Amino acid sequence: MKIHDLITTTEALSDLCSRLAQSEFVAVDTEFMRENTYWPELCLVQIANTQEAAAIDPLADGIDLAPLLDLLTNNEDVLKVFHAGGQDVEIIVNMTGKTPHPIFDTQIAMMAISQSEQIGYANLVETWIGLTIDKGARFTDWSRRPLTDRQIEYAIGDVTHLATIFPRILKKLIKTGRGVWLDAEMEKLADPANYITDPGLAWKRIRQPGRNPQVLGRMKALAAWRESEAQHKNIPRGRIMRDETLADIASHPPKQQADLAKVRGLSAAWKDNDIGKRLMKVLAEAEPLSKDEMPDKAGRGAPLGKEGALVADLLKLLLKIRAREIDVAARLLTRAEEMEALAAGMRDLPVLQGWRYEVFGKDALDLVEGKLAFAVEKGRLKMTHIDDVMAPQADPLAAE
Repeated sequence: MKIHDLITTTEALSDLCSRLAQSEFVAVDTEFMRENTYWPELCLVQIANTQEAAAIDPLADGIDLAPLLDLLTNNEDVLKVFHAGGQDVEIIVNMTGKTPHPIFDTQIAMMAISQSEQIGYANLVETWIGLTIDKGARFTDWSRRPLTDRQIEYAIGDVTHLATIFPRILKKLIKTGRGVWLDAEMEKLADPANYITDPGLAWKRIRQPGRNPQVLGRMKALAAWRESEAQHKNIPRGRIMRDETLADIASHPPKQQADLAKVRGLSAAWKDNDIGKRLMKVLAEAEPLSKDEMPDKAGRGAPLGKEGALVADLLKLLLKIRAREIDVAARLLTRAEEMEALAAGMRDLPVLQGWRYEVFGKDALDLVEGKLAFAVEKGRLKMTHIDDVMAPQADPLAAE
């Protein structure tokens, strides 16, 4: 594979992308910094096919990333391959409003062909090609220039190895017939809505202090305001105010701005500065949360009694058995909260639809409805259908 020198000009980038546009797939990775910013700062892009690979410097003077972004978001003939690509995709969405498409994530794919829940890149490389990655450059400052040869070599390795591994993963997916399982997962990854932060929904990420509409209304207003402040200043939201502080203010709102000096987690300067004034204005204008927006009384889980909790535990055991039997990550089949919902009587669930129903949901439903039991055979747990156990045995004398 040909490894190019660091690309720092639009002309070199355009030439590279013209060649890559003829590929069946490209492996893509990024290096970025976001410790001190709200928006991740793109510092390096790595891309490869089976013949060539290059690192692209988006911070180089005068470089225009348009050829690269066009290849990633507008070329439907080239599959874009990532590993755990959520943050990489987020950066591209921030720049273009679009996601790379079509898209394939090898971390998700590994869930369909092994019991690996969230396999890291280093483990992926060691598993498939037996190489140990030098992690020395992993926690480097990618925004500092010039980049060292070691940094560039480390970064390009992320896509050269991926370009080697992807065809092997694809071959195994085709052999097992599980490629269709991933279609919906990859489409989720390709949905721009997953990466665009709506300030009006930011409150849902914060632990809710009860179900008081006034308190939750203030929390919603404060969370939206904090998100907008962080975006405008391009600093992490926690630098404006931590979640715990926000929830405390929503529950015990100060009566006047001077009281902000007493709030744990806020600077005393908020008692008379502009940001403190803006916070007080938000509190004054906050409306109680509407009935339509109120969180479910059951919170994160389904309403389970003691018996329901036992059924949920049996479902989770069944999930472990089935995942082991077919060598698939349990997380790809379903989640714990969905098992609890099934035990509580809910039926409009993803696990009872499509391929998940055929692979696991049907047996899960049978277990809930008393049609499935556990048995031990040669020291291993297995599933047994009640109908099979209760089937009458053939009378040996009947044939005589």
